[in-house]
Amino acid sequence: MEIPVLDFSVFQLGVEDVSDQALQKLCAEIKAAFTEVGFVFLKNTGVSQGEVDAVMVESMKFFLLPDDQKRAFSRNSFPNNANHGWVSLELERLNPQRPGDLKEAFNAASFHPDIKWPSPEFQKVQTSFFQKCTELSLRVLRVMALSLDLHPSVFLDAHRLIGTDKNGTTLRSLFYPPLKSEEAKEGQLRCGEHSDYGSITLLFQSAEGLQVVAHLWRPSESRSSSSSLVNVVIKHDLIVCPIQVRHRSGEFVSAPMVPGAVLVNIADLMQRWTSDTFVSVLHRVLLPPAGDDSTRQSLAYFLQPDDSALITCCDGSNKYPPVKSGDYLTQRFLSSYGHK
Repeated sequence: MEIPVLDFSVFQLGVEDVSDQALQKLCAEIKAAFTEVGFVFLKNTGVSQGEVDAVMVESMKFFLLPDDQKRAFSRNSFPNNANHGWVSLELERLNPQRPGDLKEAFNAASFHPDIKWPSPEFQKVQTSFFQKCTELSLRVLRVMALSLDLHPSVFLDAHRLIGTDKNGTTLRSLFYPPLKSEEAKEGQLRCGEHSDYGSITLLFQSAEGLQVVAHLWRPSESRSSSSSLVNVVIKHDLIVCPIQVRHRSGEFVSAPMVPGAVLVNIADLMQRWTSDTFVSVLHRVLLPPAGDDSTRQSLAYFLQPDDSALITCCDGSNKYPPVKSGDYLTQRFLSSYGHK
């Protein structure tokens, strides 16, 4: 399996006029990537490497602070948005069956005036990059809708409150510190196997390390007995089996680095929304090889529909029951953070 690399220049940030022929070509390429692989690299998006680097530099300054100083910005300490703030090492388990993930994160999830930030420059670059990612992701949503012969605003209408506390969209700065693999707990990873929660994710990486599931079941294929069914999350009172990922071998393959490109993937609510036409794929970050003490950074922009948005199958099939975006997100957080 190879993750496609597509040129987004015809609809990059700042471009207002695009020919029908160029847009149709882009729609066809996006549809093929998201139905067959679930991931795509987009180059020439209008987001510069300098902007990515600026966020990573300021984020690293924060991550290198003593834990006592970072604790003042901990996730769950801001009353207007529980997801905003610092996530300490091993606090999160994206695969609830494994020990805590060996990573730190800072979630920029709220821009309320009362929110505390580590520094004015940190706030500035996070806010600016969040806005840039928002603009890009909305363009991607428009192309996705057109690729399915839907009204171009069908997904956009559910993302009107991005940047407010009534929408869970988050820019996440991630730091994977140096470690000795032999000192990790049994089964522990830098980031456990998981699928993302919302609409789409934009990922900017400083180094390789991400792995994704290969040999996916394609929606056009029959569901033969050779396919396996993976329940990504455990059963909850509110939502039972929120998303299912079908694949054959379960083999993980490493995602390459594509300089200057953003890696975009489908998340769970979008798979539900499109009745499995677009696929949300399991991915993870392994421990570094023995003797490798390098660090890893990434920026993940998780696009989430508005909390009140009711996600129903856009083809009218009722393949998945309706679910509110905010309720779904809350239940997924319980899986990742609800352990003792």
